Amino acid sequence: MELKQEIDVSTKHPHLEKKGKERYSKLYRKFIFLTLTCSLVPLFLVGWGIYAYYSGFSTIRIMDYFKNQVDHHREVIEVFLRERTSDLQLVILTHSPDSLQNPGNLRRIFSVMNQGHSFFTDLGLIDDEGKHLNYIGPYDLMDVNYSKTVWFREVMTKGIYISDMFAGFRNAPHFIIAVTRIDGDRKWILRASIDTEYFRSLVEHVKMGATGEVYLSNQEGILQTTPRFGGKIMEKAPLPVEFFSEESSIGIYEPDNSDTGRHFQRQLVAYTWLENPRWKLVVRQDYAEAFRDANQANRAALIFLLFSLMIILVISLIITRHMIDIIKKQDKDTDSLNKQLVQAGKLASLGELSAGVAHEINNPLAIILTESQVMRDTIDEATGLNDEVKNELIDSLSQTESQVHRCSLITQSLLKFSRRNKSQREMVNLNVFLEEVIRLMDGKARGMGIHFVLDLEKDIPSFSSDPSLLQQVFINLINNAADAHEGKPYGTISIGTRADNRRNGVEITVGDTGSGISPEIMEKIFDPFFTTKAVGKGTGLGLSITYSTIKAVGGDISVRSTIGKGTQFNIFLPFNPPDNDNENRE
Repeated sequence: MELKQEIDVSTKHPHLEKKGKERYSKLYRKFIFLTLTCSLVPLFLVGWGIYAYYSGFSTIRIMDYFKNQVDHHREVIEVFLRERTSDLQLVILTHSPDSLQNPGNLRRIFSVMNQGHSFFTDLGLIDDEGKHLNYIGPYDLMDVNYSKTVWFREVMTKGIYISDMFAGFRNAPHFIIAVTRIDGDRKWILRASIDTEYFRSLVEHVKMGATGEVYLSNQEGILQTTPRFGGKIMEKAPLPVEFFSEESSIGIYEPDNSDTGRHFQRQLVAYTWLENPRWKLVVRQDYAEAFRDANQANRAALIFLLFSLMIILVISLIITRHMIDIIKKQDKDTDSLNKQLVQAGKLASLGELSAGVAHEINNPLAIILTESQVMRDTIDEATGLNDEVKNELIDSLSQTESQVHRCSLITQSLLKFSRRNKSQREMVNLNVFLEEVIRLMDGKARGMGIHFVLDLEKDIPSFSSDPSLLQQVFINLINNAADAHEGKPYGTISIGTRADNRRNGVEITVGDTGSGISPEIMEKIFDPFFTTKAVGKGTGLGLSITYSTIKAVGGDISVRSTIGKGTQFNIFLPFNPPDNDNENRE
């Protein structure tokens, strides 16, 4: 059997074709929109949520880090100042003024205080009039009177005083710690200058990335240490005093470079005030560097989001195009099925018309047969005819009657096939039945150069079945076998029967030497409306009806085929079919 590729010979109207393309384009855009909306909206919501959460978390973490740095540095500085103040208090409270006026004693105490680290630059004992009673240090300050200085008045009032950075009589930036002792109506002051370089290293050597710095300034905004970038000790601090309005805070400083003349980047600034002295500890860093890791993570998330967007877009395009192709194919198949249904309707109408024609032909055939018998009787009674003429007339009438019987058999077969006769069971001699079907199809086969080869096993018992259904089955198979030889000058259709005692039935084989069936479509050949024949040459219902009919009578059908060599159908029919196989089928 040969199943040919269907060729759509129908011509579409250009307007309809354009309208179809517009429909598919609109459907394509709608699918893309819905797919992207359903994919991107959740993606953006999740991405925005992750970005907002991580940005907030990163900001809090960085702010906490700066706050901890400020608190830690403040604690270090305050502990240092408290310890140095306690050192002086311990000395002045445990040693009498007379003992401290002894240069040897004061030098020994100074050495002990600087043991391990050079915390103090000098050490001096001063009376309540501001005069040095004793001094140990690198400067010549014994004759200096401090009664007019700010620090002297403050320590005489408060008892303990830590000064701001000042140049003083030595003309070098330094600050002092002074404590007092009261004996009766007299006060003595133990004054020490803190090693400026050591103290600055305590503050300035703290590293905060590439742009971070830590410094101290007083209430007037004068630097008490030298910042890492810009500014010197005892100069104006780079950040305005107005920015530091709270006791402790962290914030973002937006510089106005046009007003200050300095060029600062946006700064993340944390600060806190020391208790004594009232110095401001400032930790600052460029905002971009402080949030660099967070920004890099955000950029990575953005890149990932864009990459996901591209993947979703590409997948959406591919899936949508695939869906549109499927819809196009289904529309095409539906259109093809509609055409096949129309063709099947035409064939059904043609079958009804053929049945009517066959029925009408039966009447004149009966008349011709009757008139032939009348003429035969007339010839027998005629006395004027010689024997030679009489024999010729009788032979002609015999030939006429033979052809009338032949036409009658053809019309009866046509009526039976078109189911104008009532479908019913009767005992069927399979071999005889197949020979009748072959006689019906022999004319078509001979016209295509095809001959039949029969291999019918004798003594196959008759069995109950519906001859009209079986006739339709075998005509369908023989028609397909004949069509499979198209393009070939000749061919063979082999039909065989064998009794199958094991299954209590008979096996029929219908084989051909046609072009064969490709493996790709083998599993589809029994599907309704599946055909590879050209439009108008097949409805795709023949094998489907054959399969349904064989199954309905309790039988089975299988096929094997080789491309270029031919196809063979194997049919099994039971001797005792089920009771529901006598329904009229299409």
